Amino acid sequence: MEVESTNHDDQRAAGRFRCMWRWLKALPEKLKAKVVEFAWKIIKLGQDDPRRVIHSLKVGLALTLVSIFYYYQPLYDNFGVSAMWAVMTVVVVFEFSVGATLSKGVNRGLATLVAGALGVGAHHLASLSGEIGEPILLGFFVFLQAAASTFIRFFPKVKARYDYGLLIFILTFALVSVSGFRDDKILEVAQKRLSTIIIGGSACVIISILVCPVWAGQDLHNLIAVNLQKLGHFLEGFGNEYFTSEDGDSKDAKSSMQEYKTVLNSKNSEESLANFAKWEPGHGRFQFRHPWNHYLKVGNLTRQCAYQIDALNGYLNTQIQTSPEIRNKIQEVCTEMSMESGKALKELAMAIKTTTQPSSADSHLENSKSATKNLKSLLKSGIWDDSTDLLAVVPVATVASLLIEIVNCTEKISESVYELASMAKFRTIEVTTVSPEKSELGPSDIVINCPHVVITVNDSPENGTVAAGRHLGV
Repeated sequence: MEVESTNHDDQRAAGRFRCMWRWLKALPEKLKAKVVEFAWKIIKLGQDDPRRVIHSLKVGLALTLVSIFYYYQPLYDNFGVSAMWAVMTVVVVFEFSVGATLSKGVNRGLATLVAGALGVGAHHLASLSGEIGEPILLGFFVFLQAAASTFIRFFPKVKARYDYGLLIFILTFALVSVSGFRDDKILEVAQKRLSTIIIGGSACVIISILVCPVWAGQDLHNLIAVNLQKLGHFLEGFGNEYFTSEDGDSKDAKSSMQEYKTVLNSKNSEESLANFAKWEPGHGRFQFRHPWNHYLKVGNLTRQCAYQIDALNGYLNTQIQTSPEIRNKIQEVCTEMSMESGKALKELAMAIKTTTQPSSADSHLENSKSATKNLKSLLKSGIWDDSTDLLAVVPVATVASLLIEIVNCTEKISESVYELASMAKFRTIEVTTVSPEKSELGPSDIVINCPHVVITVNDSPENGTVAAGRHLGV
């Protein structure tokens, strides 16, 4: 028995050794695969948005510059250990966009200045009360400002724009007032810390603006346009997908149509970008006091439309089969509604993207509204009275109802985009057809005028060619 037990133990030890050897043998390959996978993730992260690479280099540049105050002896002699506050400021202030960097930089600078001044004042008042009363009075001041500042942070508008500043205010006031109890050079310490914080914040702001700037306003502008385009893409393809779902390539089409789902969760991004955009100076097409809040209105209406589209999307995969006869009764009008609404949304997206008046969307919107009237007439005429299967009728009727709501949402979005174009002073492109009596141009000549470009297109029936001329206007 003992011999058998010994053999069994030897076999188990040999098995564990073989497992360990296989694991050690495969370890280099596993490590290599992990390294390659990590490298590809880094490459993909940079390819998705090359600005991330540039931002990383900008942060490194800012940190290197402010570190000179610590490395260079004459500067270190002036600022001492307080030079490290410049480094800390760069780390916490430098954000991805110019607006976010400005927001944090201004908040930190003003909060440090005001809290430092109040902290010195509180220390001076407390010192007048004697050795016994000084710590009691200092504690009361710290408690009062911390409680009041924390309560103010609960106000939504304050929290959105000045939450970081209030946090720094609480911290700075406590540090200055409390440290002054043991340090007689409180004014000198406060002055050095404020100077280094301003230096660090200024370095962040200057590099953020001058070196490949990332504007939050531009990102918000593009995000609203892209969201509208995604909804338009879904609606353009919905009619054919729903009424001809037997197509072989419908799965690929459906997968490309699902991009609208990102619109459902874009509220936080839009609000954050709008908040940061308000801090940015005028740049490019976006001048001072640009109506950033109205972008949020357009975004909210876009999300409302996206919710209707999400409900509509559920009927692409419904398990309840509707007979072709029932679908055919509304196929043409529903397809037209969906197609024209999608085109209108895409035209509105292009108008926002190019900052032009969205008049090109009007014809598509009118076509969708006309198709809506036809659909309502069909529904009121009782076209499904002969159907005995109510369960087969309900899905199609719901789809029709949702399309009507989507057309209404599209009209509201169009009105909101028109308001935005008016408030932001989007440029107008005029298309004018010139009669042959009033011009030397041919009967089919078209002149397109915009503030900086005049394009003349001539279709000459004599030689069968099209001649185009481009003249730069003043």
